[in-house]
Amino acid sequence: MRRPRGRTARGPASAVAARVLRGGRVLTATFAYLFAVYSFIQPVGYRGTYPDAADRLAFARDFGGNTGLRLFYGEPHGLLTVAGYSAWRVGGTLAIAAAAFGLVATAQALRGEEDAGRTEIVLAGIISRRTAYWSAMAAIGVAALALWAAEFAGFVAGRLPAAGSAYLALATVSVIPVFAGLGAVASQLAPSRRVALELGGGAVALFLLLRAVADTASGAGWLRWATPLGWAEELRPFTGARPAVLLLPAVASVLLLGTAARLAARRDLGSGLLPARGSAEPRLALLSSPAAQSLRSQRGSLLAWTGCFAVFMFILGLVSGGVSPADIPKNAARQLGKLGTGSIATPSGYLSFVFFLVMLAVSLFACAQVGTARREEAGQQLETLLALPVSRVRWLGGRLLIAAGGIVLISLTSGLLTWAGAVSGGAGITLPQALEAGANCLPVAALFLGLTALAYAVTPRASVAIGYGIVTVTFLWQAVGALLGAPGWLVDLTPFAHVGLVPAQPFRAADAAVMAGLGLAAALAALAAFRRRDLLSA
Repeated sequence: MRRPRGRTARGPASAVAARVLRGGRVLTATFAYLFAVYSFIQPVGYRGTYPDAADRLAFARDFGGNTGLRLFYGEPHGLLTVAGYSAWRVGGTLAIAAAAFGLVATAQALRGEEDAGRTEIVLAGIISRRTAYWSAMAAIGVAALALWAAEFAGFVAGRLPAAGSAYLALATVSVIPVFAGLGAVASQLAPSRRVALELGGGAVALFLLLRAVADTASGAGWLRWATPLGWAEELRPFTGARPAVLLLPAVASVLLLGTAARLAARRDLGSGLLPARGSAEPRLALLSSPAAQSLRSQRGSLLAWTGCFAVFMFILGLVSGGVSPADIPKNAARQLGKLGTGSIATPSGYLSFVFFLVMLAVSLFACAQVGTARREEAGQQLETLLALPVSRVRWLGGRLLIAAGGIVLISLTSGLLTWAGAVSGGAGITLPQALEAGANCLPVAALFLGLTALAYAVTPRASVAIGYGIVTVTFLWQAVGALLGAPGWLVDLTPFAHVGLVPAQPFRAADAAVMAGLGLAAALAALAAFRRRDLLSA
């Protein structure tokens, strides 16, 4: 009797894992593309930019001690070699991306499925809650393995040693199970997927801040041992490997995932251990219109995004004062743009690079806002709202206005706090320059907001994946196209190629007007298309 029952139990568990993999395939594919491309362009770009020992020595001397770069990439080791440079540039950046993947994928696999009502259907069968939970976590593990393979393939294609490449890729993805555990715990505490992501996002921000302090403040290096992002640094790929450090993420992952499993057994489906907003006394503020209701539902998330940007940009502005002109060889000066950084040898050049990344972040914020609208439709809240005398155009238009307002708030706040930090750090950046750099992010973000909204109106189920995919592909294509020697017209297909790197470069008003106009046209087309299509649940 036990043997057939074992076969039956394995079937549903495999089905749950396969369902999680299918549900997250777009997210996994997007991150795999990011990992593969980024791990390829760094060794190839460094090899072409700094071909001889003199060039590499100059780079290591002038950039290795750059505090501003350490905020992004961590503490450098072995910058005189292609492998050491790649470990610095790729390991520090992709570890942050891996943390975000672990959190988002787990929250979707656990809390997202539960909010959509699919978990109840699964548990109505012959599978236990414990088995369903561990099956979902196994699927996250398979996705993490796919990211490791993509990064490893990128390094090998970039002609790095296979053994060291495998270890560097392992160091990067070692943070995924830790943040998957954090996402799993947050999914048990929070009453919804959105709150779980907010809780987990706060943890990511805290650990990133600890790593930033450890890498930039004198005598604070011990803080790396307090953050999983620091553990990835301490693994030291290509520069004195420390494989014993892998015990830290392994132990932390087991503790967090085990804690989440125990918490899951103590709560009812559809609820969280923390009280839901609906359990509080009713408040009628910001319920006068669909747009006001959207602002009410998004204000917490908007304040969190703005606050994180404000703190981080103040720190970046503060350290920009320590950036000085570097003695870059002529060949390196010609090739530096191919690394996707532009000139970062001066405070204005460094801040231009910073705001280029802000441009990417606010574009992703725009996609997230459309994703929120899609979740409201998928959860069937929109059906109730539209049963009232509220038009579809008014609802979606209000959503897009709130998203546009959030983009403006984040961009300009980033400019203001960057200026405040730059003044405190002694950098010669004026307030108009900083605000112009923030405003420079708006046209690109408006374009992606309009395109993602159009995708939502036409293909709602795939809309968020399409938006994130377009942003990621176009951002990376600028660097990849240049490294591969693609024709100029082909590289110019990405919107990021038509942005002036303010404040180091002048603002491109004509290009900005075209992008903003295309975004507006796409948004208007989205309103027209959404007006005619049926509502679709999850």
